[in-house]
Amino acid sequence: MITYREKALSAYKKMYLEAQSGREIEASVLTNAALALKKWKDHWQTEGRRAGLRAALKYNQQVWSVLQAELVKPNNPLPRKLRENILSLSVFIDRRIFEILADPSPDKLSAIIDINFNIAAGLRGSVSPKNHADDLN
Repeated sequence: MITYREKALSAYKKMYLEAQSGREIEASVLTNAALALKKWKDHWQTEGRRAGLRAALKYNQQVWSVLQAELVKPNNPLPRKLRENILSLSVFIDRRIFEILADPSPDKLSAIIDINFNIAAGLRGSVSPKNHADDLN
């Protein structure tokens, strides 16, 4: 049974997403993807890491697949060079995800986390990414 609190939270999330710009939504999704990986990097010895890490990597892969699809659309408004650079990053992300799946290591997560945070900061128009360490507590 869905509680009142869950209904209220769902309604708030829907309203929040409707009020956000496309860039802010993309930034939020990239930030959430980075935070999911950071959680497992920071708590590597936690029980359930294997399944949790796999889910976080899958989520990151899905996020980047959507970005790739948007970047190759002919009507994408971003400058061609920027699209090419982001697509190059996406190829790196794909490779790194497969490396981590084959041979998990917390250090291998750093590059994906940093890229996600930096792209999100750029989408928000920030000079540097916010420190998200407190978001995990």
